Amino acid sequence: MLVFLKLGGSLITNKNKPNTAQTFVLARIAGEISAALKNNKEIKLLIGHGSGSFGHVAGEKYGTRKGVNSRDQWEGFVKVWKAARDLNQIVLETLLGSGLNTISIPPSAFLTTTNQALKTWNPQPIQAALNAGLVPLVQGDVIFDDQLGGTILSTEEIFKFLALHLKPEKILIAGQDEGVWSDYPECSHLIPEIHAQNYPELRSQIGGSSSTDVTGGMAEKVRNMMELASLLPATKILIFSGLQEQNISRALSGNQIGTLIKHDS
Repeated sequence: MLVFLKLGGSLITNKNKPNTAQTFVLARIAGEISAALKNNKEIKLLIGHGSGSFGHVAGEKYGTRKGVNSRDQWEGFVKVWKAARDLNQIVLETLLGSGLNTISIPPSAFLTTTNQALKTWNPQPIQAALNAGLVPLVQGDVIFDDQLGGTILSTEEIFKFLALHLKPEKILIAGQDEGVWSDYPECSHLIPEIHAQNYPELRSQIGGSSSTDVTGGMAEKVRNMMELASLLPATKILIFSGLQEQNISRALSGNQIGTLIKHDS
């Protein structure tokens, strides 16, 4: 049973304080993941994480998502890469410290795009890691693009490319919010399910992000996951809060929490 798990930037960093990881949250999450995998040997897990106050702050400063052409923009490209890489190292060390055999495989090294659409990629290292019983770790990353020069892809966009090849049974998106709200930022009405029949009506009600997010916030996350659900209707996608203790463990164990995204109602 292959599961993709995203640890959102809002969950593992203080998105309002540059380059600040929530180390205690990360440590608790790593423990939950380790326990869940020990309890269910059938799970094969790929973990991705957002950039939060690391990559998004630098990405907004240099406009990297929109394209990279000038010398200053390329210097910014490297700074965004470095920020995302710094957080990736923190996540990696925390997962390893919890006994998870994790290997980091950065998207900037295995794919390229054309105007943010997939051009070339090599999924074999990730497939090999899964076959070996390891936990591959990816992140939202800078990407070389033959039209834009460079850009940034979110973890959800990376998941979308990988899922079409690897076909996970579940995709779990753990963030700060309890799920997808229909009245953000008031956050009083949680949407239990989003599918092809109700998404056109709900689309205008789904908000963005309360913090810097160069890849579009919640609205873009849902859009990407709805596209993926249409291509892989057997894959179940959950968006939920990882702040509540044991929620990640519950989601890995098969409990439905937060907002379920699927193709059909």
